[in-house]
This record gives sequence, C-alpha cells and structure tokens, in this order.
Amino acid sequence: MANQLTAGANQALPPGALSIRVPGPFDLSVIVTGADGRVAGDDDFVFFNQPTAPGARLDGATISVDPARLRPGAARVTVVLSPADARTPLASLPAPVMTVVDGGGRPLARFAPPRPAAETVLLLAELYRRDGGWRIRALGQGYADGLAGVARDFGIDVEDDADADLDDGPGHADLLALVNAARSRAGLRLVTVDARLAAAARAHAAEMASHGSLSAESPTGISLFQRVTSGGYAYLDLAEHLVSGPRTAAEFVDYCLSGHDRGNPFRNEAFTHLGPGHAVDDASGLTYWTVLWARPHSAAGLEKAVADVLALTNRERTAAALPPLAADPRLAAAARAHSTDMVARDFYSHTTPEGREPWDRARAAGAPHRAIGENIACGQRTPAEVVRGWMDSPGHRANILTPGFTHLGVGYATGGRAGTYWTQLFGGSV
Repeated sequence: MANQLTAGANQALPPGALSIRVPGPFDLSVIVTGADGRVAGDDDFVFFNQPTAPGARLDGATISVDPARLRPGAARVTVVLSPADARTPLASLPAPVMTVVDGGGRPLARFAPPRPAAETVLLLAELYRRDGGWRIRALGQGYADGLAGVARDFGIDVEDDADADLDDGPGHADLLALVNAARSRAGLRLVTVDARLAAAARAHAAEMASHGSLSAESPTGISLFQRVTSGGYAYLDLAEHLVSGPRTAAEFVDYCLSGHDRGNPFRNEAFTHLGPGHAVDDASGLTYWTVLWARPHSAAGLEKAVADVLALTNRERTAAALPPLAADPRLAAAARAHSTDMVARDFYSHTTPEGREPWDRARAAGAPHRAIGENIACGQRTPAEVVRGWMDSPGHRANILTPGFTHLGVGYATGGRAGTYWTQLFGGSV
C-alpha cells in the first residue's frame, strides 16, 4: 500500500531507481539542481523536447529517476506538472494524482495535490538528498506564469515571448539563488517561488514605490496580509521584508543578512515558499522591495499551533501553582470561529458587529461551562509571542491565572489587516 502524502509531508526513499507517474492530459518535467537550488546547465531540464538526462528519463506520463546516476553535485530533483495543451488551464482538467513506485513496481507514495485555481503549472514534489539518502516531499505549489517562468526561477535560460515583460531590473531568479545558497550553507531546506506570493509582493512594492514610503498597509487601507490571502495563498506563518535602497538582489540579500532580526527568515526552517517583488520610484530612482516568506496552511500545522498555545498557557499556570487547563473541543470551535470571523469581517473585538459576546459563542457551540472568559490578540507571529503578550497584560494574565477556569479552547486564523488573529476561550465553574 502506497503512503498517502499531503502537501509538505515527506518520507524516506529506498536505494535504487524509482518511477513517478501522473496519468491524464498533462506534461511531466523534472529539474535537477544542486544544493544552491540552481541548475548546472540547460541539460538539467528534462521535458518533452529533452526527455533524458543522467539519472532521469521521461516516457509519456512517467518519469524515471535513479538518484545514484544523477550528474555530480545533484542534490534535488523537482517534479513539474503542466497541461499537455498550454492553452488549457489546469483548473479545467481532471485532478492530477501522482504515484511513486520502486524499481520492482512496489508502491511507495501517492499524492493528490489541492485542486489548482488560476495556476498554469504545479510543482508536484521534490526528491532531495538528506543524511546520505534520498527523500521525497509533496509540494502542490502553483505557478501562474507558465513552464518558462518555473524554468527561469531555477536558472534555466528560456526565451518566451509571452514573458517578455518580466522583470528587467534586479533579477528575482538571482534572488532565489542567493537565498537558497544562504539556506544551503545553514543546512536548511531550500525555498521555491510561489506565484501568488510573488504577485502580492510585486503589487505591494509598486504601491510603496508610487507613494515613496515603506509600510505594511497601502494608503488605500489594504494590508500586505490581505493582499496575500485575497490572491489565494493561505499561510500558517508569514514573514516580510519591506526594504528600500538596494539596487540588486545581491545588495538586498547582503543588507538583510547584515542584521540579526532581518536575517531571521533566511534561517527559519519552517518557510518553504518565497514571494519576491520590487519596484522603482520614478521620482527618486529608489528601489522598493517586498519579499515574502511563508509556510502554507495545513491542518497539522494549525493543530500544532493551537496545542502550543495550550501548553504554554499551562506552563504559566503550573508556575503559579494552578492546575492545568484541559482542551475543550467546543470552546476550541467557538474560538476558531471568532478568529476566522475577525479576519473575514475586518474587526478586532470581543463583541461581534451583531453584538454577540464570548459567552454567546460558547453557548452556541454547546459548551456547558458556567463561567466564560476570553483573550484575543492580533499581529503576533508565534504561540510563544502571543502567550508572552497576554502574560504581560494584567487583564489577559488574570484570565490565564484564574483558579476557577478548568478548560480552554484556542483559535488561530491568518490574513486580515493584522496578519494573525488569536483567541483563547476559557471555561469553568466560577
């Protein structure tokens, strides 16, 4: 039985050759890269017009890969899916399903990526070298600018008239290579460009340049985080660089790595996607950068985030000689719904626009507790940061350390004006 992978999941591969198959009206390609995330040359791109390379062969709907026979220095093989008819959007085709088998035909893995929306290409999966062996990671990452855009981001020289209007200033492919070189030196997995993040970053950089100022919110009131989610990217974690001055990708990376806090996204193992954007202020000639770093939303990631908030909250109660709070799924459902509602309707309050209060939400969710308390927060990026913020606030701290509270539900949602919205809903007898 093949292991069912979800986006972001990975598993070890046995030694030897393997085959990757995606039946249907699709074209498969693979891109072989080194530890820096870049190809060594055009021969590292295996597709319908160039079906073989050392260790990789394309045969219809199947790609065969033998990691031991890849060219020297190969550290990663990215599997790419595109429509067989380039004029047909992926969203109108059957949902793709990738299967991986070993050299003897034994099933190893299966991956059904999220259904594409506006994307024209999907990065399906990547094989990567780790601790002397090879692993496979499911991706499901969409691109909106075609196979040529994907190839360029990996360093392949592609001439495509449809993309002639792409970036003629600081190279985003150069930025990706420099970022991945820094991550490779730190022993971290490489990031890939997500077209939705890149589109949001370009639009935000253009607004900053047009107004000559750095800000996470445009003069029209649209926040960078709202721009990301309205573009179709659901994130669990997001970091941003808003920078003016550097003229090239190399100058931008040097500036970011010269400061500890600015360099944190480069060192964050959780980030898998990059969204680069830049624009030039015509009046001053100054270059404005928006570069987004993200970990995509997943059910497992969300579950861990809320579990971490509960654990950190109970650590504070233990330090105060109080019993720990138990997780309550009914309170959690109400807390999650409130965080999501604050994002969707752009408000930040214990009271909803209709006048519903925390106890109303708890009762509607079926929670039986007589006493209800609520903490909310927005803008904090991690469970540790949000719990520390609550503990530093007398009112919120009082809820966390109320002896009569016995249960807790935690909600977390991303997007909106502040980027992150957290809710704690407490229940107890007094």
